[in-house]
Amino acid sequence: MEKTRLLVVDDEALFRELLCRTLSAEPELEVIGVAGDGETAVQLAKKEKPDVVIMDIELLGKLDGIEAALQIKKERPQTGIVILSAHSERRYVTSLPLEDIQGWAYLLKQTAPDLATVVRAIEGSKAGMVVLDPTVVAGLRPRQGSAVARLNPRHQEVLELLAQGYSNAAIAQLLKLSRKSVETYINAIYQELHLSHEQDIHARVKATLLYLESSRGRQG
Repeated sequence: MEKTRLLVVDDEALFRELLCRTLSAEPELEVIGVAGDGETAVQLAKKEKPDVVIMDIELLGKLDGIEAALQIKKERPQTGIVILSAHSERRYVTSLPLEDIQGWAYLLKQTAPDLATVVRAIEGSKAGMVVLDPTVVAGLRPRQGSAVARLNPRHQEVLELLAQGYSNAAIAQLLKLSRKSVETYINAIYQELHLSHEQDIHARVKATLLYLESSRGRQG
């Protein structure tokens, strides 16, 4: 099995080193480059062609994380992007390019020690999905009258886990359900959100975007 090749971009040297060390301990991951600013990240990505770039949203220099990521995506659209941010508010999440969002994840820096969540974001972005940090998801609630608000509580629960990048099997394990039951719930969610004719990867992306667009912060 080929390893997932990673480029790690952060202007804090200590955080960057700790993240690289943690990720390198995973047998299916390989850190093939590091950068401390957006310009270097774009150049390295062009040269090394990583599968996934883990990118700090706030970088020193001419390019911030989003701008650098957009340049990398323009050059190589299949590259997954995992944005690292200190901000959990919805308005920061929606700074992502929602009009062309496939293969993006948004994680909080405080989540970085949780390797399982980081790996899920890496795998999801590489597969073209959209993955949101669990803390971000926990801070959202559907706006009254939205399509997501009309889902029943179990469907909303499953959709929240989809938005965090969990696979069907993982959702089944977390909710103590059969995989068949989870598939039935997901198909019902797609039907309710008018996504039932989409390919699964596109339906997951669109369902996550609808969840984000139809939600507000719990404090808002």
